Amino acid sequence: MTPTAAAHVGASSETVAYLDIGTNSARLMVVRIEADRSWSVVTMQKESVRLGEGEFGETRALRPEAMERAAAVCARFAELARVHGATRFVAVATAATREAGNRAEFTRLLRDTAGLDLRVVSGKEEARLVYLGVLSRVRVEERALVIDIGGGSTEIAVGDGDGADLVDSVSLGAIRLTAESPAPRQDGSVSARAYEDMRHRVRLAAAHALRALGRPRAEAYATSGTAVNLAAVAARTLHDRVPRRDEPLTRADLRTLAKRLRTMSADERRRVPGLTPARADIVVAGAAILETLMDELGLGQVTALEDCGLREGLLLDDLARGDHGESFLETGVRERSVLQLARATSFDETHARHVAALALELFDSARDAGLHRLGPRERELLGYAALLHDIGTFLSYTRHHQHTYYLVRNAELVGFDQNEIAILAATTYFHRKARPAGRYEAFTDLDRASRKVVRKLSAYLRLAEYLDRGHTAAIAHARLAASADGALRLELTTAGDWRLERWALERRRESLEKALGRRLETVAV
Repeated sequence: MTPTAAAHVGASSETVAYLDIGTNSARLMVVRIEADRSWSVVTMQKESVRLGEGEFGETRALRPEAMERAAAVCARFAELARVHGATRFVAVATAATREAGNRAEFTRLLRDTAGLDLRVVSGKEEARLVYLGVLSRVRVEERALVIDIGGGSTEIAVGDGDGADLVDSVSLGAIRLTAESPAPRQDGSVSARAYEDMRHRVRLAAAHALRALGRPRAEAYATSGTAVNLAAVAARTLHDRVPRRDEPLTRADLRTLAKRLRTMSADERRRVPGLTPARADIVVAGAAILETLMDELGLGQVTALEDCGLREGLLLDDLARGDHGESFLETGVRERSVLQLARATSFDETHARHVAALALELFDSARDAGLHRLGPRERELLGYAALLHDIGTFLSYTRHHQHTYYLVRNAELVGFDQNEIAILAATTYFHRKARPAGRYEAFTDLDRASRKVVRKLSAYLRLAEYLDRGHTAAIAHARLAASADGALRLELTTAGDWRLERWALERRRESLEKALGRRLETVAV
């Protein structure tokens, strides 16, 4: 997703397509956004694709037929969106894609088939976006808890009217739990013992999240198709009435309903009023997840919200973007997430912030000097990489760049997609001596466009690190300027004894000149 939204720059409206490619379903929402950031839905579509079908075994790979099926649906969605005038596409994928060993193949297939650039989001980022989706429909006065049961994972978020402040992801969804549980009886019914085994698996998988959540005093919502179907079936079969749009589902009704559904054959479940036939084989696992979470969290009731989740959260996140392409909402979330990780490692914050300031000065002046055409998104990532570049010393100073890479790559930073996290991690990896090259896995794991970004960002971060070698802020400011003879002039404003910094620059001059592509001259004031 590009950081610049045309609707916020000009006076005219723009039409944007938001796609959520999940483990079970693909969803499209086409929205017309006006210059004042008001919006209206043009069309909404949903189709079962079962992208994660057969994935959650030993191979952890998307099946070719599942990828083709999902790509064909997304291509139709993209064409429909273009017919409705969409000029910008925001496409994200969740559990099935983020856990697949062949996700790069699926990403390429979507680009070739549907013309979509896919963002893969972490479980925690998915939870944050789902919570935003709820805020697009519900006015939260105090606290809210949101549960979203997908095909491959279940997201849980707690927050207030401004957004989620506690997010977590459980690696069990309705498709995964069905696939990883003992096979049902021949007719598709599930024994009481098998159902209890499902609930036990949920408790184990959700143990960390449940400890963090405790028993929050909050209004509870469930946003998934699984929850909407269960609430609709309860309304029709237990209370003999037409379900409402925002249908409440009590824990007692869910317990009764789960027993009724599991004792039915698969064919009988397909004919149950209120249940989408395509969910007949996974609804029992979905009920086990929801019932267990309601038990453990002490929830007497949840409200099932239809058309309110990740897709709508993407819209709200987009609408929060300012005139310069930076989201006041996202930026706050991203910075808090980065600082939370850094402070957990007891990092040298004074040094990290000074290196970040120097790196951004170098980035800005290098752009003015014609060294790159990177924009606000890459600038922001450089600042965060600078804050995080030394956190690996928490484990060991020796090879701390490798430890930093591992920590950043696996931290599930909230507010970032997986590609941004990969760029961040790789930039921190190359902040010391080595330059990005094909012999490093941190570099080869990136796509071609991201490699170009990391080459640039790591050069400015490495130079900024050399300029605070002594951790004393002896270099107050730094900028790059083009010289008449084609060289680069590094202009430094000194604020103290900078002999260590001078030594570092001289020692690494050849490497820096190769990274910057110019001969380097240093001028100190």
